[in-house]
Amino acid sequence: MSHPIERPADTYSPLYFLASLGAGGLAVTFFMYLFFWIPHPGQPVPVFEDSARAFSAGHLGTQTAIVLAFLGIAVFGVLNIKSLIWNLISYRTFRQTEAYRTLTHSNAETQLLAMPLALAMTVNVGFILGLTFVPGLWTIVEYLFPLAMIAFLAIGYLALRQLAGFLGRVLTQGGAFDVAAHNSFAQLLPAFALSMIAVGLAAPAAMSVTPVVQGVSLVLSTFFGFAAILYAIVAAITGFNAMLHHGTARESAPTLMIVVPLLTVLGIMFLRQDHGLHVSFDAHTQAADMLVFLTRIVAVQVLFLLLGLLVLRRQGYFAEFIFGRKTSPGAYALVCPGVAMAVMLHFWINKGLVANGLLTKFSAGYWALTAVALAFQAAMIALVLYLNRRHFGHPAEGTAVPAE
Repeated sequence: MSHPIERPADTYSPLYFLASLGAGGLAVTFFMYLFFWIPHPGQPVPVFEDSARAFSAGHLGTQTAIVLAFLGIAVFGVLNIKSLIWNLISYRTFRQTEAYRTLTHSNAETQLLAMPLALAMTVNVGFILGLTFVPGLWTIVEYLFPLAMIAFLAIGYLALRQLAGFLGRVLTQGGAFDVAAHNSFAQLLPAFALSMIAVGLAAPAAMSVTPVVQGVSLVLSTFFGFAAILYAIVAAITGFNAMLHHGTARESAPTLMIVVPLLTVLGIMFLRQDHGLHVSFDAHTQAADMLVFLTRIVAVQVLFLLLGLLVLRRQGYFAEFIFGRKTSPGAYALVCPGVAMAVMLHFWINKGLVANGLLTKFSAGYWALTAVALAFQAAMIALVLYLNRRHFGHPAEGTAVPAE
């Protein structure tokens, strides 16, 4: 006996892991307030004690920023974990369906890597929650780094196993991969997952003071980071070729902007590695080099953002899948670019412009540029809340369309 669909999320797709990912990314955007606006002497990241000290001694603006950061991290951190749990339960049921078997024999099999992508984000969010809310965490952090690397390696194993299943099938069975249906950047999802694992593995390189831990972190994060880069290059070139021949797949059009979060995550990985090399291996990067590096990343991100928005507008994606009768779990892919731009703009402004004396911290110009990052953040908060209500909150008028 068939059951009526009450809401779009009842037609499950692994792409709903992106709902968890988006919430986790928004928690990171609020952590940027503490990271760049609150002094944290003695360690490379702010901890609870830094925020408490700044709140006690700060003016109203500082106190407001800290309160907003704490609220944002708490709300979206909890939403990230709640959404992940829902997805894991739903995915377990989904694996028993015919829809799962169909998916694993199509191009869309790579959607399964949304799971390790979301898992890696949640581990990162867990660390942010600990830094923000747990007093005295930094006194035991050296014991946590090996545990975190083990967790990321387990997630990395899952991602590589899923990717091996896909590549083993399409590279050994003629005709198993539909090139005509490769007309989007949906196949870059595995690269995104590998890069999220890489940035997590790179955290001890930036924060540990133990050379061996930093060294292991550098090696492991480099492996997964360059695996992501290689896969992204191949998938992007072949995908763009298919788009030139067949046009961009309508429901997968948001994937054109997946390059934006991919570059943010890889960029932070390189920044973390650079800090570790500076602390323990006497390798120093000049501030000007960092400015050029970050500016190049932002430039490429803006170009892909413009390209994606152009295609989305021409295809009428927003009118159809965001505000129209149809729904698609792939719409959550729109959250990642906005979150990634917000985070990378904070790094570009503070580590690039301010560090090179091109901008005075907390000046009018500083806040004018920072307002752009805050605008991206605010827009993505609104989008996440809207999509959650649309997909999870009430019965849908149309049928959910899983993105290819």
